[in-house]
Amino acid sequence: MSALGNIQMVDLQSQYKRLKHKIDPAMSLVLDSCEFIKGTVLKEFENNLAQYLGVKHVIGVANGTDALQIAIMALGLKQGDEVLVPSLTYVATAEVIGLLGLVPVMVDVDSDTFNIDVDFARLSITKKTKAIVPVHLYGQCAPMQEILQLASEHNLFVIEDNAQGIGGSYIFNDGHKVKTGTLGDIGCTSFFPSKNLGCFGDGGAMMTNNDDLAQKIRMIANHGQPEKYIHSVLGVNSRLDTLQAAVLNVKLEELDDFVTRRQAVAMRYDKDLSGINGIYIADNASYSTHACHQYTIRITNGSRDELQAYLKPKSIPTMIYYPIPLYKQQAFSTYHSGNEHTNTELLCKEVISLPIHTEMTEETQSYIIQSIKSFFILSYE
Repeated sequence: MSALGNIQMVDLQSQYKRLKHKIDPAMSLVLDSCEFIKGTVLKEFENNLAQYLGVKHVIGVANGTDALQIAIMALGLKQGDEVLVPSLTYVATAEVIGLLGLVPVMVDVDSDTFNIDVDFARLSITKKTKAIVPVHLYGQCAPMQEILQLASEHNLFVIEDNAQGIGGSYIFNDGHKVKTGTLGDIGCTSFFPSKNLGCFGDGGAMMTNNDDLAQKIRMIANHGQPEKYIHSVLGVNSRLDTLQAAVLNVKLEELDDFVTRRQAVAMRYDKDLSGINGIYIADNASYSTHACHQYTIRITNGSRDELQAYLKPKSIPTMIYYPIPLYKQQAFSTYHSGNEHTNTELLCKEVISLPIHTEMTEETQSYIIQSIKSFFILSYE
């Protein structure tokens, strides 16, 4: 362990201590009311998040994976339909597509933004293609204006995977900003504890401006019930519980500050790690206010794994998001990956994510930066 103690990728304990005076009373109110399922606090949170995002409907669900699955069900997609997904993403994005009997079609990503390559997506469209799932990876917005245009041209649904992007905004060519998760037909997000807006367990939400879709989503998430004991469609049991909503209500008030704190950490990494031979720092896309869920760089000299091993005994954690392209995972071996995924292959060998969170101290970040610099000095001696 370093002299600075246990450095973490995300310091949830310190964040909780800072917000304890707000979180504990909010949770106590739920405990006192015993409204653990579908309580008034849940409705308050859904309304508050809808107002924050500028969207008509927010529906709380059990987790981000459920949100993606319910989105596909609500849109009426059928077995055999094809859905475009980036080949560099967390498994849940494509997993739910396969589970429902649809076909995930992997699309290469841009090597600079790490997000879905629209030109590659265009070449991947067939008569069976019904939807596209852009992922705002690491907190950087996907190129939504191009994606929406592509979807319009080919009559595709757009399901935003906003699990890593909440708190960010997309900037259109005319300058107006729209919160991520609200641009497609349905937006999906996760409140996993390490997310920018995280609860104290599992949780998720879905966003839409379409009244009919909102009604379908609520019905599907509640066993297909439009009303109690009336089951109109096959559904699932997926609820955001009221205790988690209480935590999220408190944290939602802090979300913009959370993002600002993360952006400050990212800016310092950018400044202090730039110019080092072997490190590539991607520019923030001009259309994205980066939510900085992860701080991810590329190690271009082939020493990514050696850097990770060097930092480990110094008690500096790192993560590889993601080490294996989805189409090379055994679970997806039956799906054809289409054209060559040059950028995904490269990024899986080069990307590494450094600690970034709302409670990062200057001293801790200085230690991380200096340790990385020391590795590259030793590498070139």
